[in-house]
Amino acid sequence: MKELVQLYKKTFHTEPTKIEKLKGAGSNRVYYRLFGQSQSVIGVVGESLTENESFIYLAQHFEKQKLNTPILFSVSDDKKRYLQEDLGDTSLFDYIRQGRESGSFSEKELKILEKTIRQLAHFQHKAAENLDFSNCYPQAEFDSRTIFWDLNYFKYNFLKTTGLEIDEPALENDFEKIADSLLKENQHTFLYRDFQSRNVMIKNDEPYFIDFQGGRRGPIYYDVASFLWQAKANLPENIKSSLIDAYLDELKIYQTIKKDLFVEKLHLFVFFRTLQVLGAYGFRGYFEGKQHFIESIPFAIKNLKNLLDQNISKDYPFLTKILYQLCNLPQMQEKTFWKETNNLTVTINSFSFKKGYPEDPSGNGGGYVFDCRGMHNPGRYEEYKKLTGRDQPVIDFLEREGEIQLFLQHVYKLADAHIQNYIQRGFEHLMFSFGCTGGQHRSVYSAEHTAHYIAKKYNVKVILQHREQNIIEKFN
Repeated sequence: MKELVQLYKKTFHTEPTKIEKLKGAGSNRVYYRLFGQSQSVIGVVGESLTENESFIYLAQHFEKQKLNTPILFSVSDDKKRYLQEDLGDTSLFDYIRQGRESGSFSEKELKILEKTIRQLAHFQHKAAENLDFSNCYPQAEFDSRTIFWDLNYFKYNFLKTTGLEIDEPALENDFEKIADSLLKENQHTFLYRDFQSRNVMIKNDEPYFIDFQGGRRGPIYYDVASFLWQAKANLPENIKSSLIDAYLDELKIYQTIKKDLFVEKLHLFVFFRTLQVLGAYGFRGYFEGKQHFIESIPFAIKNLKNLLDQNISKDYPFLTKILYQLCNLPQMQEKTFWKETNNLTVTINSFSFKKGYPEDPSGNGGGYVFDCRGMHNPGRYEEYKKLTGRDQPVIDFLEREGEIQLFLQHVYKLADAHIQNYIQRGFEHLMFSFGCTGGQHRSVYSAEHTAHYIAKKYNVKVILQHREQNIIEKFN
């Protein structure tokens, strides 16, 4: 934060009057709004130097091309921080909320959707003019390597979490066929890659485009597929068809493609993009614990089922078979997916390793067991010997160096992924146990904080047991 303020002062020769941290979404970058006397700007902090360099290069190039992207005001010397134009808080996703939720889009919403997709046709071609694609991150072009990254992203972060039995050679054969088909359509145009309504900001009724640093050279179909088949955009088929017409009409400035041929090729990219999106939802939702990705999964499953019913994947027999099984899993049905439930009980224990592991009354094998003995032990000091990890002096001792908090951050990530998976699959029991030498200080603190974290975040039953103190508490 200090470095970002210094960059602001260097750029505008004054200090910001107010700073507010903005809510993050899928990105690992951190965003701030810095207010001045007459305007606000967005400050960005990103630890990935190569990703930052790509964004900076592309932003400067797009400004030269007079494209609707945020103006880049300044960049720190280490390129880990930069200031850009503030485009406000209204994304296209928010702008079309009424239509998304009702399925009936107003004229105002349809107008901005058409304006956006017409702009896309220009963006894909103008952005590619004089662009050095070697500056793109993490790849310069849409090639077989990136295709297999995305397909394996789906396989490992989503498909395998379901427990379905997979014939690996048959699946890889179909993946290779998909890659061959997709690469027939490569073009010298800019592939935005994540062109969807959350990455379009509306300012003065004009669309502006953000989060383009993953772009590269590639075919035009990918972005159209991303935009029209975005899981939660909920666009009816007739509106998709109308928007395709608008896109092809604008595309005539650069090239002419008949609609039936365009749609045939487009559907393959829709199919591929849907798999990639499910992989992203699995990773961001299950493993990073970001709730809105979890909530988007049933919409993507609905899209996938529609594609399967249209026989889009007929050339990939094993993949088609396994995807039908996936779509028909009970936990993937929209009415039951990620439902709030009290069927799951999470038991959290503290215990002493000297007295053995806690019993598992569910009979499921015990879940996670974490060893807290590697952390500094308050029990070695006379003033803490009669206290526990529930007492403030011990809490202060443990938190002083931050070691135990870093340890619990990793525990929470594991807990998020496991609990969400258990809820999705309808399981009823999960256990986390924390052990230390005496089961009194470090393990008690860890169990206590984990129990409160889970009880606050999830609508599940939580049972907290400090075995050596004979304490049992229930939450929810």
